[in-house]
Amino acid sequence: MPLADKSASEGNGGLAAAIKSRTGQVVHLTHNDLDAVGADAIHRMRYGKGNVFTIWSSVGKFAALFSLVASCEGKGDLLSISDLGYFKEAERIAGSAKAHGWKVEWRDHHRWRDDEMTKVARNVTLLRIDTTVCACGIVAHDLAPENPTAAEVARVVCDYDLWKHTDPRSAVLGQVLQRKKNREHVRDCLISGIFSDTLIDEEFREIKGEMDAMMLRSLKHATITGKRYRIAFAPLYGYPSETAHFIRNKRRTDIEVIISKDGKFSLRSVPPVSHLIAREFGGGGHPNAAGGSFNFSVIERFTWWLFKKSRHFTEFVRIAESYPLVDPVNLSHT
Repeated sequence: MPLADKSASEGNGGLAAAIKSRTGQVVHLTHNDLDAVGADAIHRMRYGKGNVFTIWSSVGKFAALFSLVASCEGKGDLLSISDLGYFKEAERIAGSAKAHGWKVEWRDHHRWRDDEMTKVARNVTLLRIDTTVCACGIVAHDLAPENPTAAEVARVVCDYDLWKHTDPRSAVLGQVLQRKKNREHVRDCLISGIFSDTLIDEEFREIKGEMDAMMLRSLKHATITGKRYRIAFAPLYGYPSETAHFIRNKRRTDIEVIISKDGKFSLRSVPPVSHLIAREFGGGGHPNAAGGSFNFSVIERFTWWLFKKSRHFTEFVRIAESYPLVDPVNLSHT
């Protein structure tokens, strides 16, 4: 793995040493999906491939990784954050980064409260929140406004990340990036304006067959309940977004909760309430796509594996149906 491509899985000790020995002047701390990969490609278009040190992060590890980078000497270099939202203590860690000599720019398209933006803005050079586009779109607008390749990358990425599904290239790339081994390859293709090649096509064909089998398995074990909304609870075997859309199309549901073995779940909804529901379960996200956790106990993990049922369903339905933002009769199942 090249020095400029690091992930959270490498361990904090090795990552801290790599940050301290960096030769580039830009550290890009970003998410780990297509939106993040597109944003990283545009960072490299702007600053040069060898001048960007990338750290891929899950949402759950963001706070720890931000804190780790903030504790290292910035030496006036840029710490650019993209596609990762607010969390408790974000303003304190941003303050630490500033004190250690980092110039912090933060671009995100998740929903922030006004007080959260105010607190973080005090300690960063730039804070750009825009929920109308994907994070890659914000990065393209700021870093490469006159670059047609960057604009095309942003269009394709936003098509997938905002669930428009009008450009078939976006679905292929989004699914190929379900495998983290493909991140750097896809990123390097996007830098050159390439959206498909032999490796991407081969990976997609393999993933598509695997994904179809997993989605059918999730559908088989789905529980449909609810009064105001049709809510599906289903086990996750892989590809949460695609599984949610598959169940919606097959069972005409309004809300889909795709649950992993430890209780973490991906949530998709037709009514714009996903982010509100997810906050009640320690998570967050977008109005139509978010994530949270049921925090399964050891026994609950076993019963979920065995019966595909959980006591948490009742509470989830109660919370979801407390948000009557859309008349379910008029919901558009797309």
